[in-house]
Amino acid sequence: MENKMIDRCSFTGMLVTLGIVYGDIGTSPLYVMNAIITDAGKMQNAVPEYIIGSVSLIFWTLMIITTIKYVGIAMQADNNHEGGIFALYALIRNRGRWLVPAALIGGAALLADGTLTPAVSVTSAVEGLKGQQIGPLKFSNNQLIVVLVVSIILLGIFLIQHFGTAVIGRSFGPIMLIWFTFIGLVGLMNLWSYLDILKALSPYYAIHVLFSPVNKVGIFILGSVFLATTGAEALYSDMGHVGKKNIYGSWPFVYLMLMLSYFGQGAWIIRHYQDPAYQNWQNINPFYEMMPMQIRMFAIMIATLATIIASQALITGSYTLANEAIGLKFLPRMLIKHPSTIRSQIYIATVNWVLCIITLSIVWLFQTSQHMEAAYGLAITITMLMTSLLLFEFIKMKANQLLAYCMVLFFGLIEILFFVASLVKFVHGGYLTVLITLLILSVMVVWYYGNKQREKYEQTSEYVSLLDYRKQLIKLSKDEAEPLFATNLVYMTKVGPHYRIKRTVLYSILDKRPKRAKVYWFITVNQTDAPYKSLYTVDMLGTRNIINVQLYLGFKNSQYVNVYIRQIINDLLDQNIIDPQYPKYTTIKNRRVGDFRFVVTTQQLMDLATDPEMNRLDRFLIGGRIFLQNITTTPAVWYGLRFSEVVEESVPLVLYDPAFFRLTQKEIRHAVKDSDQ
Repeated sequence: MENKMIDRCSFTGMLVTLGIVYGDIGTSPLYVMNAIITDAGKMQNAVPEYIIGSVSLIFWTLMIITTIKYVGIAMQADNNHEGGIFALYALIRNRGRWLVPAALIGGAALLADGTLTPAVSVTSAVEGLKGQQIGPLKFSNNQLIVVLVVSIILLGIFLIQHFGTAVIGRSFGPIMLIWFTFIGLVGLMNLWSYLDILKALSPYYAIHVLFSPVNKVGIFILGSVFLATTGAEALYSDMGHVGKKNIYGSWPFVYLMLMLSYFGQGAWIIRHYQDPAYQNWQNINPFYEMMPMQIRMFAIMIATLATIIASQALITGSYTLANEAIGLKFLPRMLIKHPSTIRSQIYIATVNWVLCIITLSIVWLFQTSQHMEAAYGLAITITMLMTSLLLFEFIKMKANQLLAYCMVLFFGLIEILFFVASLVKFVHGGYLTVLITLLILSVMVVWYYGNKQREKYEQTSEYVSLLDYRKQLIKLSKDEAEPLFATNLVYMTKVGPHYRIKRTVLYSILDKRPKRAKVYWFITVNQTDAPYKSLYTVDMLGTRNIINVQLYLGFKNSQYVNVYIRQIINDLLDQNIIDPQYPKYTTIKNRRVGDFRFVVTTQQLMDLATDPEMNRLDRFLIGGRIFLQNITTTPAVWYGLRFSEVVEESVPLVLYDPAFFRLTQKEIRHAVKDSDQ
């Protein structure tokens, strides 16, 4: 059912797309024009020339960035139907090391910006209640009440995540259809009162307002305009959930409704900028003000629902992003749960509660949507720039260099302008998202490059060929003088080309205390570029009880090795490749598989004196990587072995040099016997 929806465009597919993809960009009309008025200083400064130019900038920003770059170009770069900056990186990562920093920076900025979206969107919606007299109800004008209500809503969203959202998710599409239709119709009603606002369709007014004296902030107005397209990156990331054809089919409708809302708000502002009741206002939300009082309560309710859906989409999007980063070894391992039968729906508790704490902190720190808007959008400009760099390499790979350079120069220059314009937000709160970006990026850098440096030192460690130890393993397996350690002894370790394996693995089996088993398994987990690939190969090494298994899992797949190993052993038994293992005692009739013991090794970094040749940077990166592993998910949990019998053995990353610690013998004394005295 899910694959059919992805492969073709249908009404049902487009309805689901409305609920999943457009939450962020679809709630932008709640605060974009408010930010434009704030840039003008007061409502009376929002003259027609300024508003028409601003709406024109919004129209062409959505056209160039969202429609052409993301819907038109980026969605061609799909990785087995999956989209997003990490899926794009996985598609091209073999084309150069310089792509790694671009993916790390872009991913960190996207995760950081996601913490602000739920806060600003829900606050903008709830603020519509402030000071409103709707029937007999009089709502408080106290911002503290708004902050409390927003906090309760957001906390409720985060609390329900671990139950899964498959059931409530079915209603997201129809609600967003009502939302887009509503904002489009209200915008159209106001547009008729000032048809000159349609001049904004001409790019002349967009360019003209950037240099016009009526625009008091100059190019920095682009920082506010950019808020209209912040959901474009999420649109690309969510492609794997709904399919590009459903996005192609639904985006024209969404774009039209959004622009009708912006045109309508612009028309209302121009008609009221000289109104004595508004002209001295510095903080005014034309989205609500342009609506008749009779429908305002409905508007607030549907806006709140839309922002909840937008928040839900951002949260689940963060899980997906983190899951991809873990698969690409950009982030430490974290426990991933599947709260429903839908494969793409996951829950990562660590990500959920970190997001919750940061988002609620932002609400209480900034309190008003106006202050949040001042901090919003800076980090996402960085993500868009990094996506353009990765798309450059993709187009170069698929088409030609000239087209790739034209693309990166065109979009790169525009996005650099937006980035420069957004820099003014740094002192007004953008510093917070930059700080969060840097924190996430530091974790990614330590984990990724710590892994790389660790592998470099591992390559210098002593490796042996598994083939050289076949006879000993077979002999040990049959030696009944040794107690049976396990029927199936499984080592989670990498077996490389020519059966190269760390000597410490064989030392664990043969030297520490001989571990006799009927079957020895050596499992290597290989991560692939295809998101959901699930394959395995088996090499019996010319025996019936020494098995080299290579698992090939996509970067979005969970690594439930205990499930996979049971499937593999049953496959091998069916093919008579290994011997049945009928246990002597069992509750399962005709059981032919014996017990398992899994061995995982955890590396420890020796102190500086033990390994004087390791430089300080490598020590910092490798030590940081080991520290992150120790405070996150253990290898046993990561491999899905929580309910299996697991032996964890600590081994040094680098074996120390005995010559470095060699003692010099000074003398030997012999004790004197009593009889000699």
